[in-house]
Amino acid sequence: MFGASIGRAGQRIIDAMVRWLARGHINPNILTFVGVAINVGCGLLFGFGRFFWAGVVLIVANLFDMLDGQVARLSGRVTSFGGFLDSSLDRLSDMVVFVGLMVFYARATPYHSTLNVFLAGAGLMGSVMVSYASARAESLIPKCDVGFLRRPERVVLFIIGALSTVPGSNNFFAYRMPAVLWVLAVGSYWTFAHRMYHTWTEVNRSEAKQIVSEVEPGSGPHPEVRREPTLAHKTG
Repeated sequence: MFGASIGRAGQRIIDAMVRWLARGHINPNILTFVGVAINVGCGLLFGFGRFFWAGVVLIVANLFDMLDGQVARLSGRVTSFGGFLDSSLDRLSDMVVFVGLMVFYARATPYHSTLNVFLAGAGLMGSVMVSYASARAESLIPKCDVGFLRRPERVVLFIIGALSTVPGSNNFFAYRMPAVLWVLAVGSYWTFAHRMYHTWTEVNRSEAKQIVSEVEPGSGPHPEVRREPTLAHKTG
């Protein structure tokens, strides 16, 4: 109940900000660019090892990410290009955070870690593949947003890792970013594989329905209907 109350209070604040921005005729694309610029600042803070402040800035950046779409809907400015711009710049926002972490762990400091550089790089590639798989799949099927590690989950993990990491601390609870990188690296590829499997099954189901619709009910297999190999046969 306490958590739900906090959620409702936060939503009321966001709704008030959305109404204020919509009345002020603020272009939603400007909010998108502001959010990306703040995310770039977050990446720089990670690169310099300012993890706590990077986490705070990341929260602010993603507030703008929530506002732009809602302002567009409320002000009647929803456009196809706006959706494309928002989705494209979201990928950039993800990548600058990963790059900031790679720079921090690659620097010649006591915190240098080749393993963490690798995990951040693997997480970056995995996050791009998750997004690309969804975009490409939705040209074949209506929707492909399955998987447990989508962008909101990645952002939450970054925030948790940033706010719970103090470089140089030996406290178990004050150095959680490496654990977050493991989750991001492994979870991204798991989600990518899940989306590949989901798309495969949905495409096969769609092709099977199409074949059935080409055969008249009750007439048995039509002699002129030749079943094409499904994706399962093509890929093995």
